[in-house]
Amino acid sequence: MTMTERLLEATKEIWAGYNEKPFVKGIADGSLDHDKFKYYMIQDYLYLIDYTKVFSIGAAKSTDLAFMRLFAGYTHSILDGEMDIHRAYMERLGITREEAEQTPVALDNLSYTSYMLRIAYEGGAPEAAAAILSCALSYEWIAKKIAADRPDADKHPFYGEWIRGYASESYHKENEVLVEWMNRLAEDLSEKQKKHLVDIFVACSRYEAAFWDMAWEICLHLTTCVSNMR
Repeated sequence: MTMTERLLEATKEIWAGYNEKPFVKGIADGSLDHDKFKYYMIQDYLYLIDYTKVFSIGAAKSTDLAFMRLFAGYTHSILDGEMDIHRAYMERLGITREEAEQTPVALDNLSYTSYMLRIAYEGGAPEAAAAILSCALSYEWIAKKIAADRPDADKHPFYGEWIRGYASESYHKENEVLVEWMNRLAEDLSEKQKKHLVDIFVACSRYEAAFWDMAWEICLHLTTCVSNMR
C-alpha cells in the first residue's frame, strides 16, 4: 500500500460524507443560493492565499532540489491556475479583489489554515505535502462524484464551470504529480513518521468537512451574511 493509499483508506468515511453536505448538494443540483456561493468563494479565495504559503514553506524545507522545484511550481500553479476559477466567479458575482481581501476570515477557515501553516513550519517537506493533499484530492473527488451522479451537472450555467474545473483532466494530472510526490517523500520514513502523516491528513480531511459546513451554516441568515460582505 502506498502512502497516499494509506491516507485515503484512513479517511474514506470522512470523504464519503462530502457529497452529502447541503452546500455540495446545492452545487450538484444547481439549487445553491448565489449569496451562499459568494461567501464561500471569498472564504476559499482567502484560504488559497495561506494554502499557497504552505507550498512555499515546503519548498524552503525541501532538501532535494527536485521537490523544491515541485513545491515552487505548485505555488505558481495555484496563484495563476486554480485561482482563475475563483477570479472568474468573483467577476460574475461582482466581487473585487479588494473586497475579498478585506473580508474577515471565518473562524473555521482560520483554524484550518493556521493548522496547515503550523504543520509546515514545525515539520519538513513530507508534513507539508500531507497537509496540502487533502484539499487538492478531495475537490477532484467531489467534482467527479457530482459529474458521475448527475451527468448534466457540468452544463449548469452557473455551477458547471466549478464542476468542470475540478473534474478536468488537467486538474487530475496535477493531482497525480502530488500523489507521486507524497509517496516518494514517505519512502524512507519510519512507521512513527508515517503515522504522523496519516494524523495530519485525517485532521485536514476533517477541516475540509467543517469548511463545507461553514459555507452553508454561516449564511443561513442571508440578510446578515450579505450585509457583512457589503
